Amino acid sequence: MITGIVVALPEELTTLTSKKIDKGRCFYITDKLLVVYSGAGHVNAKSASELLVAKGANRLISWGCAAALSESLKPGDLILADELIDAGNVVMATSADWLAYAKNSLAKFVVIQSGRLAESTSIVSSSKEKKQLHAITGAIALDMESVAVARVAKQHTLPFLTIRVIADPVNMNLPRAINYSLNDQGEMVLRKLLLFLFLHPAELPGLIKLGLHFNAAKKTLKSIAGHLDKVIDFNQANFIEP
Repeated sequence: MITGIVVALPEELTTLTSKKIDKGRCFYITDKLLVVYSGAGHVNAKSASELLVAKGANRLISWGCAAALSESLKPGDLILADELIDAGNVVMATSADWLAYAKNSLAKFVVIQSGRLAESTSIVSSSKEKKQLHAITGAIALDMESVAVARVAKQHTLPFLTIRVIADPVNMNLPRAINYSLNDQGEMVLRKLLLFLFLHPAELPGLIKLGLHFNAAKKTLKSIAGHLDKVIDFNQANFIEP
């Protein structure tokens, strides 16, 4: 069995491998783990997921960070979503047996939060908007790629799992420098970031705080990466839910 993992950002990719992978390319990090660096957003995630399937992946994982919509979540918290809700409010389930197996495999290493994961088609910057999305969708967190990965998995009748860790809490407004510095692919452009900070130095504390939150998320992801062999050892044929 080959497990395909979709990773949107290069910083998230470093939690899985030290290898450099070009965007839109696949790389085996073990004989059973095929990783693709997709770039941000649902369009990139869909293309990357289809590439993994074409390369022989039998199941898919959406890997990386997420924004909290619930006040109960803090940076570094792991979310294993039991269902997802897309931008059109359509709900879809993740693979229940694989989810139960993953929870059982990881519970001894990390605290696991479960709930609904929402899709965002753009970066949600304000705390107010995050709270509104929580009220509307019932989701506890959101990202921009997981629903697209789930759709491809469903299309090919493949098991699907999300492994997402909270980076920004619900009460945090993202620094304006973030939106200013991103290109159309959701990637940070350093030149634009430095220019914005030069013109708006008051933004620096917020960026430092976000960086600390992101590092907490990466720490959890790296910890989980060390136990991925247990998660992908799932075999539907002999699985008995605990």
